[in-house]
Amino acid sequence: MAGHVLLTGAAGFIGSHLAERLLGEGWRVTGLDNFDPFYERWRKEANLAGALRHTRFQLVEGDIADVHALGQLEDAQSGVEPFDVIVHLAAKAGVRPSIADPLGYQRANVAGTQALLEFARERRIGHFVFASSSSVYGVNPRVPWSEADAVLLPISPYASTKVSGELLGHVYSHLHGIRFVALRFFTVYGPRQRPDLAIHKFARAIQRGEAIPVFGDGSTRRDYTYVADTVAGIRAAMDYTASNYEVFNLSNETTVTLAQLVAAIELAVGKKAEVRRLPEQPGDVPQTWGDISKARRLLGYQPVTKLAEGLARFADWLRVEDVERLQAELAPQRVEAEAEVPARR
Repeated sequence: MAGHVLLTGAAGFIGSHLAERLLGEGWRVTGLDNFDPFYERWRKEANLAGALRHTRFQLVEGDIADVHALGQLEDAQSGVEPFDVIVHLAAKAGVRPSIADPLGYQRANVAGTQALLEFARERRIGHFVFASSSSVYGVNPRVPWSEADAVLLPISPYASTKVSGELLGHVYSHLHGIRFVALRFFTVYGPRQRPDLAIHKFARAIQRGEAIPVFGDGSTRRDYTYVADTVAGIRAAMDYTASNYEVFNLSNETTVTLAQLVAAIELAVGKKAEVRRLPEQPGDVPQTWGDISKARRLLGYQPVTKLAEGLARFADWLRVEDVERLQAELAPQRVEAEAEVPARR
């Protein structure tokens, strides 16, 4: 049944897709986003273009770790039904950048999650869905990774903040009865993917005939999950009521080498890649591979998008985005040129 959701990170890649799905189902969505400059603001504004056309969508610009921003959410609730659920996707993202800015990641991802859990406690919001990450498993050699495996070996500040978020959720679930569902995402891709991630970066470089940076020998492996499948998992977690605290993997249950990924992107883009070999990066794990038997059993989660299909959709979106961006860049020049025509006459 549709209700009112507080969605943090609403302007991001996954958040904007989830917002559109919920609005299509009749939900009221209040989005909170601080438009972190990790990548360009115009991309996030473009992500929200569809949601902003809905009367049941409201955007609050603010930082989850800022008390003032959470106060603005009170104003956003004025005259409408209270929040039924919080879906917390907002975070400082990326393994490598977290090594350079561990304190910034701690503030955004740990203090921010703590502040949002306090917000939930004070306003008696009983359901909290948290975006965790497969990076919490780190260098655990036992694959496919299972939620039942208590051995977490994170190797980056980003990964450690996601572990902390899961543990904070357990505390608030135990002390205050908040149902907390943590979802460990596995390398989500698809239209609107962040420009710093490998699939986006590689596809754009191949389109332009530029060399792609490949760290290591291409043998590292990832479990790539299409965004619509991840969104379906989040949506199921919003309806989950069987227990007060759970952790679920949301993966594609397959693993692909970096070399195989490059070959698949070449097919989707229709061009061969020029590869520039670079040393392996600190913080990168050698493989990710998720066991989804628990999510399948308790959430009814079942990914349906094969890598080739998902990459084809992404490549189509990338071509459209490039055309739209070129049109936007040329528009001011056209206006200026048209304004100069009478002067010449």
